Amino acid sequence: MFDPSEKPRVFGLPPGVDFPKLLVKGMLQRSEGTQPQDLARATLMVNTRRMARRIRDLFDAGPALLLPQIRLVTDPGQGHVFTDIPDAVSPLRRRLEVAQLVSRLLDQQPDLAPRASLYDLADSLADLMDEMQGEGVGPEALQNLDVSDESGHWKRALGFLDIVQHYFSDSGATPDAQTRQRMIVNALTESWQEKPQQQPLIVAGSTGSRGTTMALMKAVAKLPQGALVLPGYDFEMPLSAWDDLSDAPDAHGEKGMPAEDHPQYRFRKLMDELGVGPQDVQPWTDTPAPCPVRNRLVSLALRPAPVTDRWLEEGPELTGLDQACTDLTLIEAPSQRDEALTIALRLRQAADEGITAALITPDRMLTRQVTSALDRWGIVPDDSAGTPLQLSAPGRFLRHVSALFHRKLTSESLLTMLMHPLTHMGGERGAHLRLTRELELHIRRQGMPFPDPEQMRFWANLRDDPEAIPWMEWLIGAFIDKDGASLMALSDHVDRHIALAEVIANGSAPTGENTLWDKDAGIAARSVVETLRDEAEHGGILSPVDYADLFGAILSQSEVRNPDEPHPKILIWGTLEARVQGADLVILGGLNEGSWPEIPTPDPWLNRRMRHDAGLLLPERRIGLSAHDFQQAIGAPQVWLTRSIRSDDAETVPSRWLNRMTNLLNGLPGQGGDQALSDSRHRGNTWLAMARQLEDPGQTTPAPRPSPRPPVIARPNRLSVTEIKRLIRDPYAIYARHVLRLRPLDPLMRAPDALLRGIVTHSVLEQFIHEVRADNRALTAQRLNEIAETILAENVPWPEIRALWSARIARISDWFVSTERQRQSRAVPSFFEEQGEVKLSEVDFTLSAKADRIDMDAQGRAHVYDYKTGAPPSAKQQRIFDKQLLLEAAMITRGGFAGIGPADVAEAVFIGLGSKPAEVAAPLIEEPVEQVWDKFETLIQSYFKPEQGYTARRALFKDTDPSDYDQLSRFGEWDVTTDPKAEDLT
Repeated sequence: MFDPSEKPRVFGLPPGVDFPKLLVKGMLQRSEGTQPQDLARATLMVNTRRMARRIRDLFDAGPALLLPQIRLVTDPGQGHVFTDIPDAVSPLRRRLEVAQLVSRLLDQQPDLAPRASLYDLADSLADLMDEMQGEGVGPEALQNLDVSDESGHWKRALGFLDIVQHYFSDSGATPDAQTRQRMIVNALTESWQEKPQQQPLIVAGSTGSRGTTMALMKAVAKLPQGALVLPGYDFEMPLSAWDDLSDAPDAHGEKGMPAEDHPQYRFRKLMDELGVGPQDVQPWTDTPAPCPVRNRLVSLALRPAPVTDRWLEEGPELTGLDQACTDLTLIEAPSQRDEALTIALRLRQAADEGITAALITPDRMLTRQVTSALDRWGIVPDDSAGTPLQLSAPGRFLRHVSALFHRKLTSESLLTMLMHPLTHMGGERGAHLRLTRELELHIRRQGMPFPDPEQMRFWANLRDDPEAIPWMEWLIGAFIDKDGASLMALSDHVDRHIALAEVIANGSAPTGENTLWDKDAGIAARSVVETLRDEAEHGGILSPVDYADLFGAILSQSEVRNPDEPHPKILIWGTLEARVQGADLVILGGLNEGSWPEIPTPDPWLNRRMRHDAGLLLPERRIGLSAHDFQQAIGAPQVWLTRSIRSDDAETVPSRWLNRMTNLLNGLPGQGGDQALSDSRHRGNTWLAMARQLEDPGQTTPAPRPSPRPPVIARPNRLSVTEIKRLIRDPYAIYARHVLRLRPLDPLMRAPDALLRGIVTHSVLEQFIHEVRADNRALTAQRLNEIAETILAENVPWPEIRALWSARIARISDWFVSTERQRQSRAVPSFFEEQGEVKLSEVDFTLSAKADRIDMDAQGRAHVYDYKTGAPPSAKQQRIFDKQLLLEAAMITRGGFAGIGPADVAEAVFIGLGSKPAEVAAPLIEEPVEQVWDKFETLIQSYFKPEQGYTARRALFKDTDPSDYDQLSRFGEWDVTTDPKAEDLT
């Protein structure tokens, strides 16, 4: 296949070409005139399974041939037998072993990192071990590092790395995957040195970014029929620029920091290792790049940062910039949503045109948004990354189940589990969902933050439903009181976890197999569980919290492909897949710093200088590989470059490579660079305008401010004194509640809000006054605080809120006791939570009330008190809006409280119990009870007139105050300056 050569054979394919297609073309060209079996004797080693499948498909397209052997660079031992190299241990086993070491480290040095980061640290340490094995760096390299100038953290981390040294010394007996791969490459290299392979062997598509891969490529390149085919090789870069990338020692023997962030650096390093130069790299085929002038532009734009002054020398020599940008579109969207919608719109047109289009981005949030936008046209893209297993239905279900063992069950988490699509799938799910709905309404009504088995059994027994009791017993047995477990072996955790998951999935009365392990996601989840079960003996003893974290971390490392049939020509690729694929239209999305390139993952074990001194890969390696991906993809026939100007309400920074390109083009007005860039932006703005038009909802007449006028007979004929304030300020809320009979849905979790605080405070004060009335010696702040502690413990299940409210009561206790002595010196506490009502004579209406407290003095006069945990209303507010105490006083004078009878009112007072405790008296002098009652009757009689409407938000205290019925009244389409529109209802 190859002519004899004294130098290693290194070929390249330029950026932008369909790499697999031209790779196959080059092999066929070199096989012309040979025997059919000669091609079959060749071996082709590629870097991904996806590329191997694509190459096989290209060969299968014809003509009929004996195909070469296609293998993976990551499995160099395929087709060979190495009796002295044991099989690699499971990566999970190694991570479990490392996790135990990290766990003990955190126990000894808790200030090193929080416990929640245990498995992140274990994974990063395992990755570091893999990297050391792959790069051939032994533990002695770390031991010899000089950390005298480093902080204490790095010294401690380096000391801990000594603990994992035995993994290197024992690597021959129990190698991990990276160690075994290096051992195989070393064995192949020795074998080829003794007896070189005579059949063609080609390594294609790899950049040699890992040490083991580099060693394999070096060994292959020295074979008589060995060759390397480099992807995205920059044939446009001059020799002087290649010299800038070399980190070989200079004339003085000094070696600088490598320029690993350049896209071609890995190729320069490979050349130095092989002893060849850029002039020795030959084109694999004679097929030119789709747009050579664009490749020249990008090549110059991406020169190493220290030598960007070359722009001044080589920039004026660039020609054809208009041609370079003809098929280049630049999208600078206002937001990521606009960016995603514009990309989806272009992909939809590509589907109509029948061309192959690929979105390439490392930003998974952007890909999810694009996929969602494509759904409106029924297009399912072929996403190479799939869905993380932890986000699939089985993954979420299993994580919820694992949380039951370490987290106190709340009503919210219980209902989340009950409504999960995999729960109760082995039995009658319809009855299960019906009972779940009714249980939810019961929990909301009762305000049950934590499920109580006794209350839930009581609810089930009251139901006239034969399925309710067995269903409830299954629920209690499966979900409640599972969080009391202690330390146990990992294998026991797994068995208990999966057993409970099966019970929950089967349901209360199983009639068949559940669907937990069905379909692709279920099969993948079962595989993960079985692997974990097989390796559990290496996991040690774990707490339920650590087990849940471990299980979630393992799930996050697996992915599930979309089970739907994807569109064959609409593709979403990660940067790895994009290196060796080809498409007619390539969209490079999310071109912002942090995505292109991605922010390097922090290394908790070694800093940058330590990695450099040890001979490990620098963080710039990822940047260089990402730059290579960018350079290779931007050379496609049609290219879109997209970014969002803002993300998460913050300004974004353009990708450094996009920034370089735009700066270079703007700096070449003489060659039309600025105009070419402007045209690219104009094309992008046209698509952005179409996307905005697609989202335009059109013009809709805003709703008027409602003022419904229902029939008089349908209007409420009974209200409480507290609702009169609402009738005055927001009549529409009275209409919605009493005419439409709509109630705000109670929260699922009883919140520690002002309502609950008021209820608890009232209970505390009522019990306190009762005790004081029985024994005046109880009138002390200490006794008040003791009662508060008891009632708070019974009614407030949140420890932090309980402590806060207890402190608030303690803060006002001295003041309350002091003022209570004055109150009791004037009158005797006589009535608590007293019910009363008064009927109007002119209309069919009843006013009701429940007075917090009424004291009676020696003259038979009433002293009315109302407790307020917030700020009590001022006298002016009481005269106009808040009529509660004034109306209660008027009701007393009319005998509205049966236990009291008609009586004069000496005073009516709000007792404010907020941060600034105070007493605020009702203005009985300015507003005598007779006057109050006359105004009240006039108000009620007006709402029994057909022409009186219930206006929304008539006089709220503040325009920003919410109403329970703002959504119903469509507030926002109108505001408080809008005149109400009356509407007669029938």
